[in-house]
Amino acid sequence: MKRWHDMGGDEAGTIDIAQHDFALWEKRVDALMVLCSSKGLFTVDGLRRVLEDMGPDAFETMSYYERWIASVNQNLLEAGSYSVAELAAKMEQVARRGADYATAAAPERTS
Repeated sequence: MKRWHDMGGDEAGTIDIAQHDFALWEKRVDALMVLCSSKGLFTVDGLRRVLEDMGPDAFETMSYYERWIASVNQNLLEAGSYSVAELAAKMEQVARRGADYATAAAPERTS
């Protein structure tokens, strides 16, 4: 039985094989995945399980690296690396830094 994520043999249309540079956050997702898996925090099978459980909407609405960071995060939560509450607190802290690198790097104004 073929699952929704198994696209082998399906018509895919034209594939753009031109090289492109990855965004900084995409490079960081890749590095995080390599580092965490090398530390034994999750396996390739664990990553794939989460990706497959995301459902077809994730493959239609999320980019490749968005799906990967979601899978890494879920696996780290399951490994007990951090809790949902700890993640929420860190995300709030990061959000307060600013919407982009330029805003986050700008010194705070005291007026």
